[in-house]
Amino acid sequence: MTKKAYASLKPGLSMRHVLCLGWKLLILVSLILCVWAFLRIQQYSQSMGSSASVALPRRTRVLDYQFRGDPKIAFLFLVRKNLPLDFLWESFFENVDKAKYSIYVHSEPGFLFDESTTRSIFFNRQLKNSIKVAWGEESMIEAERLLFEEALQDPANQRFVLLSDSCVPLYNFSYIYNYLQNSPRSFVDSFFDKKDVRYNPKMSPFLPKNKWRKGSQWVTLIRRHAEVMVDDEIVISIFRRFCKRRPPDDESKGKKNLKLQKQHNCIPDEHYMQTLLAMNDLEAELERRTVTYTLWNQSMGNAENEAWHPFTYSYTDAGPQQIKIIKDINNVYYETESRREWCSNNSTSVPCFVFARKFSQGAALRLLSQGIVGKQGQDKIKNDIVEGSFN
Repeated sequence: MTKKAYASLKPGLSMRHVLCLGWKLLILVSLILCVWAFLRIQQYSQSMGSSASVALPRRTRVLDYQFRGDPKIAFLFLVRKNLPLDFLWESFFENVDKAKYSIYVHSEPGFLFDESTTRSIFFNRQLKNSIKVAWGEESMIEAERLLFEEALQDPANQRFVLLSDSCVPLYNFSYIYNYLQNSPRSFVDSFFDKKDVRYNPKMSPFLPKNKWRKGSQWVTLIRRHAEVMVDDEIVISIFRRFCKRRPPDDESKGKKNLKLQKQHNCIPDEHYMQTLLAMNDLEAELERRTVTYTLWNQSMGNAENEAWHPFTYSYTDAGPQQIKIIKDINNVYYETESRREWCSNNSTSVPCFVFARKFSQGAALRLLSQGIVGKQGQDKIKNDIVEGSFN
C-alpha cells in the first residue's frame, strides 16, 4: 500500500523538479544577458572616451536677444582678501568708457570693499556668494566658476579675463582691449605633460588620459567657452571626486600621516579649464598660451620638497629693462610637447603677454611712475599708499 502510494507520487515530483529547474535556468540566462549587456556598455563608453571626440552634455543657454553694441571685457579678480594693487588698476581704468569693461571681485566671505578698504572703482563689484578658498583645493575652481557665472549675466561681456590680486597690466586699456577683442579665440595655457603623475587612473571610465591637460589657471575666454565652464556638470564632478591635493607632510600625525601621504596628489586649478576644453573638443578654438606672464623659480632643498614657485617682483625688479624683456617675448616653448607657440593675433605677430604677475606694491608703483599704465593721479596715489619701504 505504501509502495503504491509512493509510486503514484513520483511522476508528480518529477514535473515540479523540471519546472523548478526550468525557472532557474531562465533566471540564470537572464542574469548572464544582463552582465553581458553591462560589459558591452562599459566597453562602448571607454571606446568613446579614448576616441578623438568626446561629447559632453551641457545646458543650453538662450538669450532673449542677440547682443548688439560695443563688446565689454569682464575683468575677474580672484583675490585673497583685499586688492593691494587697486591704485594701479584705478589708473588703468581712468577715463576709459565704462561701456567697454566690467569688474567682478571674488574675495574672502565677510570682507567688504568700501571706502576703508579700497578705491571707488571697486565699490559694489564684489560677489555676494563668495566662498572660502584654499590654495590647491577644489574651492579655487569653484570660486572661478562663480566669477564667470556672475559675469555671464551681462550679455555685453564678450571677453573674460581671470586675474589675481598681484596681476598688473603691461599696456594701456586701449591696447589690451583691441588685443583681446580682435582675436576670435580664447587664450588658455594648455599642454599634455608626458611626465604627469597627477592624473588619477580612477578617472579613466569618464575622463580618458589623452584628454588630460595642464596649464596656468590665468585664462582669457571668449563668451562661448565661459558658458561651457559655467554649464559644466560632468568634468567638475570628476574633479571633485578624484583630483584632490595631498595634505602637507606632517610627521606629528604618525601613522595617520603615512596614510595621508599615500593619497593621490592633484592640483585642480592647474588642470580643470584645460581638460574641460579638451573634453569638449574645443582646443582648435584656442590660442594655447596665456596672456599673463609668470616667472617661475625652482625652490632648493631635498628632492621631495623641490617645487616651482612664482617669482615676486619688487621695486628694484620692475625697471624699464625688466619690463621690456617681458614685453619682447614673442613665443613660448612647451618642452613636454616639443611645441613652440608663436604668439599671433589673426595671423599678425604680437607680444605674448599683456598682463604679468606676481608684483608687489612697490613694483606696481614703479610701473605707474614709468607711465606703463598712466600718470594721472600719480602723486595722489603715492601719498595715499601707507608710508614705508616697498619691496
